[in-house]
Amino acid sequence: MAKIQAIRGMNDVLPAQAPAWQYLEKTMRELLSAYAYQEIRFPVLEQTQLFKRSIGEVTDIVEKEMYTFEDRNGDSLSMRPEGTACCVRAAEQHGLLYNQTQKLWYMGPMYRHERPQKGRYRQFHQMGVEAFGMAGVDIEAELLMLSKELWEKLGIADVITLEINNLGTSEDRVRYGEALRGFLTEHREALDEDSRRRLDKNVLRILDSKVPSTQDILKGAPKLADYISPESAAGFSDLLAILDASGIAYVLNPSLVRGLDYYNGMVFEWTTDKLGAQSAVCSGGRYDGLSKQLGGTDTPGVGFALGMERMILLLEELGRLPADINRQVDVYIAVIGEGVRQQALLLAAELRQGLPGLRILTHCGGGKYNSQLKKAFASGARCALVLEGSEAQSELKFRVLNDEGATTTLALDAVQEQLLAFFD
Repeated sequence: MAKIQAIRGMNDVLPAQAPAWQYLEKTMRELLSAYAYQEIRFPVLEQTQLFKRSIGEVTDIVEKEMYTFEDRNGDSLSMRPEGTACCVRAAEQHGLLYNQTQKLWYMGPMYRHERPQKGRYRQFHQMGVEAFGMAGVDIEAELLMLSKELWEKLGIADVITLEINNLGTSEDRVRYGEALRGFLTEHREALDEDSRRRLDKNVLRILDSKVPSTQDILKGAPKLADYISPESAAGFSDLLAILDASGIAYVLNPSLVRGLDYYNGMVFEWTTDKLGAQSAVCSGGRYDGLSKQLGGTDTPGVGFALGMERMILLLEELGRLPADINRQVDVYIAVIGEGVRQQALLLAAELRQGLPGLRILTHCGGGKYNSQLKKAFASGARCALVLEGSEAQSELKFRVLNDEGATTTLALDAVQEQLLAFFD
């Protein structure tokens, strides 16, 4: 029979790769805790309508990329392609947005049927941060400061650039959309097929077109900045002033519009030139009105999401992962002789209880001394305890691995003291 393989673009994370994921997850969790953000978890499956009403029906994600199917009840369900809409739905459904402010975060897999390539997969993982109930630029600045601090903790702040733009209010976007539609209608025949279709349904999505001929036409189109209201422009200036005071460098990018319909006001991307075509590693912005759009209360919202696969690729590419990240074992207990297997397991249990910080691997399955010692070296352990003999008469030796020194014979009651001194 043919072997069953993983689905294309949906990758296994193998034991050798897991430490990098654990390091990134731990770093993010600790930072979010320091900022007093709380974790929220929601299902992988949602009603398809959730994404049509939030992301927008005339977007690549909804039109081409979502995994959508009918269940046995005939309901249309989709595997989540992003997390913000799910977070808003969950917070609204459980009463977290009514006359409250919330600072939430989540982590997990998302799904889009894209062409798999380096840094872009059909199952990919995101860490998302969402803040609700706060309309001022201070919360926007906090999210940018939080993300900048994450880059510093990961040691990659020197290769990541903040690009930022102001989309204005929903009313500003409507006025701009009308002007853009009027201009592009005059060039309808020169537009690519997708852009012609979006001209009447969702004209702003044409700004996302990657077709060179359409991009050439857009060079002469009206500029969004000319349609931003004075109030929105003033708020954006206040945000930039906070970033200046915080020492956060940024690049104003008037072409940055983001690919999701729910954004308004400030939008941003953290980008790098170290991953080839996949330059964006973290994106977000303000999305006031999304909760109301989904049938809930009118609640201000702002957030961001980062791609974890891309972040790990970047850390690996730059060699910024901790040097000992693949060390999963501190102490290897070798067992020589049938009669001391039980004693070895009891010794390991006692050491784990007495020294909870150490990672202790007990050899199981028998084998000669040299064979077990090779496995001890291969495990990456820093030292080995060799228990040899019989149940009636056993001997315990302490050996530093990767060291040419002789082994030291230990009494059982001295093992914890020896290990504490060695790992101090």
